[in-house]
Amino acid sequence: MPVETSAEQPLPVRRVSQLVTQWVDRLGAVWVEGQVTQLTRRPGQATVFLVLRDPVADMSLTVTCHRALVDVLAGGLREGAHVVVHAKPRFFATRGTFSLAADELRPVGVGELLARLEQLRGVLGAEGLFAADRKRPLPFLPTVVGLICGRASAAEHDVVENARRRWPAVRFRVEEVAVQGPAAVTEVGEAVQRLERDPEVDVIVITRGGGSIEDLLPFSNEALVRAVAACRTPVVSAIGHEQDAPLLDLVADVRASTPTDAAKRVVPDVTEELERVGAVRRRLRAALGTRLDREVATVRSLRSRPCLAEPTSIVDGRQEGLTALRDRGRRSLSSSLERAADNLAHTRARVTALSPAATLERGYAVLQRADGHVVRRAGDVRPGETLRARLAEGELSVEVGSGAAPSTPSG
Repeated sequence: MPVETSAEQPLPVRRVSQLVTQWVDRLGAVWVEGQVTQLTRRPGQATVFLVLRDPVADMSLTVTCHRALVDVLAGGLREGAHVVVHAKPRFFATRGTFSLAADELRPVGVGELLARLEQLRGVLGAEGLFAADRKRPLPFLPTVVGLICGRASAAEHDVVENARRRWPAVRFRVEEVAVQGPAAVTEVGEAVQRLERDPEVDVIVITRGGGSIEDLLPFSNEALVRAVAACRTPVVSAIGHEQDAPLLDLVADVRASTPTDAAKRVVPDVTEELERVGAVRRRLRAALGTRLDREVATVRSLRSRPCLAEPTSIVDGRQEGLTALRDRGRRSLSSSLERAADNLAHTRARVTALSPAATLERGYAVLQRADGHVVRRAGDVRPGETLRARLAEGELSVEVGSGAAPSTPSG
């Protein structure tokens, strides 16, 4: 039952420790599976200390057992081994620590490991982690290749040397980690995350040489497989040899049979690419030559046509028509000008005949007073008045004599 407490009625530390101890004791003995990450055997002591790690949850528990349980195992017990222990949980109230006291210890055999891997394969496959439609294509020429490998390993040498032999300018970002043992899963997973965060890395290669099933177990670890599945950067798996098939091969975007094969997949061969470029250039040159020959034949065919063979024939025919039109235009214009000149002469003659100047030409004169009025009757002027006589050529000033008398209109 829950313990009732309050700020006014708190529990002392010893009471909390006692309650935790009681709860742990009620749990009873349990079977626990894990990976041995630390094995401590002190000389002269009958107790052996183990640290069991859960690779998926990245959690550990301390296990104590009698030395005889470890000594009776065939081949002994080593770090990195998978074991199943029957143990009683214990909580030490005085130290505030939790551990397992094992009374039975069993190593997980190869058959059991393979069965569990097959079960894990089915679970991950059902989730779609191995589906072909989620795999990303590799870049044609990566800027930087991220390489995860063992420290000073032959696999690293194979990948780097073969890649540089194919494309000398290729750049690598190498992450040297533990590729077997209890720390392999953690170190490989962290290296994957570092390369995934690097914007220059275009492809990640995870590689190591061959080994036993136990040696390659980290690359079938569920946590590592899920970390690779979550990567946005394409991942190439090159683990072991052709016959080795860890789960990492299934989740990776590309599976390489060997580290050398991984180098061939991540970068192109400069010799082959130059040969392809040369072949393309030859095909382009041949296609261009064929196109030019076809166009030259078309031009020659056009040039053989009459309109292009003798282009002046059209101009000559048009020139005759243009000359005839020009002559007709000139004749029409001349005729129009002559008729207009005749009409103008006749009009001038009529105007001249009707003009007062013509009357003056016959010897008449026009008399005008000083104010410009024309004198029509003798009675309109006075003796001594000066008048202006307008002749056909020039003018005269005349004075009216005293004998002038007004004219009497005839009846």
